Amino acid sequence: MDTFALLGQGLLTALQPAYLLYALIGVTLGTAVGVLPGIGPALTVALLLPVTYQLDATGSLIMFAGIYYGGMYGGSTTSILLNTPGESASIITALEGNKMARKGRGGPALATAAIGSFVAGLIATLGLAFLAPVIVRFALSFGPAEYFALMILAFVTVSAAFGDSALRGLTSLALGLTLGLVGIDLQTGQARLTFNPLLQTLRDWAGDPASSLAGLWASLASGLGALSANLLDGIEVTTLAVALFAIGEALVVAATASRTPDTIEAVKGSLWMTKEDWRRSWKPWLRGTAVGFPIGAMPAGGAEIGTFLSYSMEKSLTKHPEEFGNGAIEGVAGPEAANNASAAGTLVPLLTLGLPTSATAAIMLAAFQQFGLQPGPLLFVTSPQLVWGLVASLLVANLMLVVLNLPLVGLWVRLLTIPRPWLYAGILVFATLGCIGANPSAVELGMLLAFGLLGYMLRRFGYPIAPVVVGLILGPMAEQQLRRALAISQGDPSVLVTSPLALALLTIALLALVVPMILRLRGRGNVLAAMASDED
Repeated sequence: MDTFALLGQGLLTALQPAYLLYALIGVTLGTAVGVLPGIGPALTVALLLPVTYQLDATGSLIMFAGIYYGGMYGGSTTSILLNTPGESASIITALEGNKMARKGRGGPALATAAIGSFVAGLIATLGLAFLAPVIVRFALSFGPAEYFALMILAFVTVSAAFGDSALRGLTSLALGLTLGLVGIDLQTGQARLTFNPLLQTLRDWAGDPASSLAGLWASLASGLGALSANLLDGIEVTTLAVALFAIGEALVVAATASRTPDTIEAVKGSLWMTKEDWRRSWKPWLRGTAVGFPIGAMPAGGAEIGTFLSYSMEKSLTKHPEEFGNGAIEGVAGPEAANNASAAGTLVPLLTLGLPTSATAAIMLAAFQQFGLQPGPLLFVTSPQLVWGLVASLLVANLMLVVLNLPLVGLWVRLLTIPRPWLYAGILVFATLGCIGANPSAVELGMLLAFGLLGYMLRRFGYPIAPVVVGLILGPMAEQQLRRALAISQGDPSVLVTSPLALALLTIALLALVVPMILRLRGRGNVLAAMASDED
């Protein structure tokens, strides 16, 4: 069946009233959280994971995708009106968009961002629909060795893509991989990292009648026993994601929040674009889409890279160079198109290979697993209605975003006046209630707090969060594929590099790890040389 027929069937699924409602909820929430500085789509999806545990898988994933698209757009509003990017991918938009708002052209800036997001999202979603089946046909030929090499590539690129240091990214990944080992080994049936030796020691001490601390040891053994029993099923991805993204972020804001009030630029004049604005915007929309989609689809891509490249391209191609830095509309149109195109591009490796290339994609991977689904080539075979319904819903979500965002810009601006303490207190309450609702256990609540403190410490010392979640999700899968490959080869490790495809993937992973380090060291050396020449 060709792509058009599959996409048509997906539209029939996406246009069902219940799924339209899920999409509407998703884009509305996504836009709202995108507008609020410091709260991104990853945090929102993480918060909703436990809430949607009992809901329909297709509807929930459609809602999460709507949040992703809405969040990518919503960040432009706060960048333009507040000069504070709601998402890191909206940093570039603030450069020109806020200057336009200060000149009384906030309306056209918001309009070109909205329409550019719609155009880019539409083209990129169609690109996703046509590119995904090609990648799926290729990925179906993978064996255990190829899948293991693909997981290694994912680990390396995720560690390199998030954060300023590859070493810190790998450290966060190692933490996630360690958490992935917790629980019962599915092949041997042995419990791993569940504190069994310590528990047995405490029970022995509690059983010693001569010990004056027997009661204390018994109490500790009782508490540790409840924790150990809870850990036999492994660490809940939902609990970890909510704790790291929501609890950790709230604690960071509470510890470092600035008391300086933000100045919101009022939207003056017409919201609509002039003919000149249209003429100067349509080419940047297309160029931004062409830049953002492939970069978002790359394992080491990201919306930030696409927006910076788009801005540089528009700055070099513009016929009005004097306006750049002073409110050039091309500097808003191109990066915003690249931003939304990269969101669709990110879904390409997620759906076809199960590889997350952004924090939100990592949380969406957890959402798939919450419903017993594993993104990858087999998902297109086992759950085609869900996959194509999800892809088609992105087209619907794009249309909803245009209809929602321009008329309701006044409402989104009012959200910026919510006091930060109220906002993050609400996040803490919502995260806690959601976790208790999904897993009503005192142990699970304690783990939520512990992982929340871990998230705070990781942010405090500059360690990225996403690799921890990716390590927990993909670690057990990588271990399983490694064991299968070694079992087939009767323990010969050379099977991991025998396949040309596996060898190529491992080589790319090595280059992705080493090349940025070399470039960083070379750049540091150039800086030191320049400083030395200045001293001379």
